[in-house]
Amino acid sequence: MKNFIYPAKIEADEDGFFLVTFRDLPFAATDGKTHQEALEAATDCLEEAIAMCIDDGLMVPLPSRQRKDEICIVLPALMAAKAALYITIRKKGLTKAAFARLLNVNEKEGRRLLDPHHKTKIPRINEALSALGNKLVIGMLK
Repeated sequence: MKNFIYPAKIEADEDGFFLVTFRDLPFAATDGKTHQEALEAATDCLEEAIAMCIDDGLMVPLPSRQRKDEICIVLPALMAAKAALYITIRKKGLTKAAFARLLNVNEKEGRRLLDPHHKTKIPRINEALSALGNKLVIGMLK
């Protein structure tokens, strides 16, 4: 089972800001004036980094195990579902057109399902994953 909980490091810089970096996404970084502000920005940063991978046709890196000096940032549910669908389609070697044919939908709808900026409903993504032989599982962390 794949999850989308990424380890991140928060460190104070010389200007008193808190810098957040992701080991698995070296191109993703953000900061905040306070530790709490940096944590809130980290979720947005992670979401945009994953969206960029999908938009650019790159592989979405799966998260590594958390180290002692790291915290975990959870990818929001809709983006995690889109990433799971995107990863599955890539692994199966499907084009967007072939994916749409498999779902028996027009190509535009198939593209929207994969568009990280389109507000697709999670049950629809789950249907698409099921058609590809996978299942979407949603969990809860305390």
